[in-house]
Amino acid sequence: MKNNLILLFVVVYVSAQAQQENKLIKEESITRIIKTLAADNMMGRAATQPEHIDKAASFISNEFKSIGLKPLKGLPGYRQEFKKDMISPQTLEVVINGQKIAPENSLLVTEKTEVNFTKGLGVIVIPFDTTIKNKRQYLLGKAFSLTRDTASAMVLVAPEFKENFKELKGYFGRRFMTQHKSNKVFVLGVTSVLSYSVKATQKIETITMANVAGMIRGKTKPEEFVVFSGHYDHIGIEAPVNGDSIANGADDDASGTTAVIELARYFNKIKNNARTLIFVAFTAEEIGGYGSKYFSEQLNPDQTVAMFNIEMIGKPSKWGQNFAFITGYERSDFGEILQKNLKGTQFEFKPDPYPQQNLFYRSDNATLARLGVPAHTISTDEIDIDKFYHTVDDEVETLDMKNITSTIRAIALSAKSIISGADTPKRIDKAPVR
Repeated sequence: MKNNLILLFVVVYVSAQAQQENKLIKEESITRIIKTLAADNMMGRAATQPEHIDKAASFISNEFKSIGLKPLKGLPGYRQEFKKDMISPQTLEVVINGQKIAPENSLLVTEKTEVNFTKGLGVIVIPFDTTIKNKRQYLLGKAFSLTRDTASAMVLVAPEFKENFKELKGYFGRRFMTQHKSNKVFVLGVTSVLSYSVKATQKIETITMANVAGMIRGKTKPEEFVVFSGHYDHIGIEAPVNGDSIANGADDDASGTTAVIELARYFNKIKNNARTLIFVAFTAEEIGGYGSKYFSEQLNPDQTVAMFNIEMIGKPSKWGQNFAFITGYERSDFGEILQKNLKGTQFEFKPDPYPQQNLFYRSDNATLARLGVPAHTISTDEIDIDKFYHTVDDEVETLDMKNITSTIRAIALSAKSIISGADTPKRIDKAPVR
């Protein structure tokens, strides 16, 4: 009888808590924010185009101000600005075996402003075979690995990678300087090299970028931080598809950014956080995680208790509604704590079902995880079959607002013992985090 009474008390308590989230986290507000961030006038929120992404940054700043968040220590407002040098291709002419290569089939990756190669390049082949399960992932993985070494080479890419080569060129078009000393010339469809000439010019410019961040100071443990994050940049303007060239990024990651804003609104209303809560919308996730890297350099990781990074929650998971997965679930007890707080509800957090996709490393949680913070990404996306991912069709109309709403409410409820100071997730072992 006693055990039954305890169980009844737990169910009633959790139900009351869930009713609080249901009352304060509203689908109407969520829909308004996502529609604003994913509108055509945001121009796809490319981090390398300040004239486009600044409009989104201003909108998020205004939301944080209306909620009543405080700027981070030392900042006059909600923008956490930093500068990055960018290099942009100007001209490129590649001639192989006496034949001029079409511009769409050639790519230069170097940080030199002028290039004139006629010798000294080795030859590397990226072949194709029918055992490759994911051509995109295979080519991008090979290419990024090659650009990190110091050898200078001509890289011959099999013609079967034609569609993926377009995306590769997008990544290495206008890009940030990395101090890599590599010189690589990628060429699509060429099978052998007897002679070559590569002439190119590039331009370097400095741009100002900004994360958008605010905080709610902790009441009894203000020097311990819990971070809620999502990235607000996307991939900008793409080649037109049926007359549409704006990659709106409704799911990726207007949905996660919306969650951050709504969670800030919710926690500022209930005002029961022992620990300091930081809410941040990162820039430049899509092009290398530069925003989260800068953020992590301004924060003491030893004071950071947990990071809830929210990425693509716009559609039901592979298990349906009321399920989400956590990347790196096995690396700490973060997920177990969240699920414990959801006992008595219909919502469930599961381990990442897509380990082959390396999702733990493909979002902004990875930067803080490398410093030992229990930093995980929460998502519902079926990334292996998502036909809207990184396309101009990632529109608001493809989203399920009820799924987004239920996921945000679940995150709010599941975080309570961490923000109250009752639970502290185990630190991530930094050694195996590459």
